[in-house]
Amino acid sequence: MPHMLLLEEVLRRADDFDVIHFHTAPLHFPLARRLRTPHVTTLHGRLDMPELQPLFDEFRDIPVVSISQAQQAPLPHAGWIGTVYHGLPHNLLRAHPRPGAYLAFIGRISPEKRVDRAIAIATACGVPLKIAAKVDPADREYFERDIRHLLDNPLVEYIGEIGESQKAAFLGGATALLFPIDWPEPFGLVMIEAMACGVPVVAFRGGSVSEVVDAGVTGFIVETVDEAIRATCDIGRLDRRVCRETFERRFSVTRMATDYLELYEQMISQRAGGTVLHGVA
Repeated sequence: MPHMLLLEEVLRRADDFDVIHFHTAPLHFPLARRLRTPHVTTLHGRLDMPELQPLFDEFRDIPVVSISQAQQAPLPHAGWIGTVYHGLPHNLLRAHPRPGAYLAFIGRISPEKRVDRAIAIATACGVPLKIAAKVDPADREYFERDIRHLLDNPLVEYIGEIGESQKAAFLGGATALLFPIDWPEPFGLVMIEAMACGVPVVAFRGGSVSEVVDAGVTGFIVETVDEAIRATCDIGRLDRRVCRETFERRFSVTRMATDYLELYEQMISQRAGGTVLHGVA
């Protein structure tokens, strides 16, 4: 209900704005189609669910932006006008030049995040693993059945969910971030959070991973647990300063804002000229 009231307020004041940027997809699609003001929608989640195909077939005229190129793959005929990677403020997370003595896992404990893989990797490497993760109600049964007994491993420390103020110390103190996903990750914000701390990433290939991680520079991209074990044991050869420098160049909030401003300006120009914007990179 609050979102419905919010959309009504936006539509009532639409003529006050040069551009309207939505993050509420697809709730607003029928209304946005009738807007005179240029608008764009950033899609933030996974898009490979079958029920989304008829929705985006109907609303191909709605301009949408992806957070990775991989996110677009299930819906190639949607109204894509570009991809804008996420960005973070430079000073949000401090770089830690010296690695700690543990591996880090941060996120949700769920089947697609595969914390069991992280535990197997750390155990094979003989390196402690710290897990900062929450268990959503929908994943409670999975946690109790498949994961809880794995936390008895003496190398594993389950911290639970942490706040934003704790991330810098948690990630920065790690030798590497383990990102052992088993799903088409739309972006994976924790990967750039790790890079901001100067921490390389060992990530399983899937979704956006190959777009975010520069293989052999800011981390390693693997296909199997065995590959992940070898990569984790070899992580020390990656330069933490380069991880931070890559974050500043590719994933700063300034770069993200600049990309969106370019899209806004093109949308305004295209609308003024009576043409439709397509395919902006």
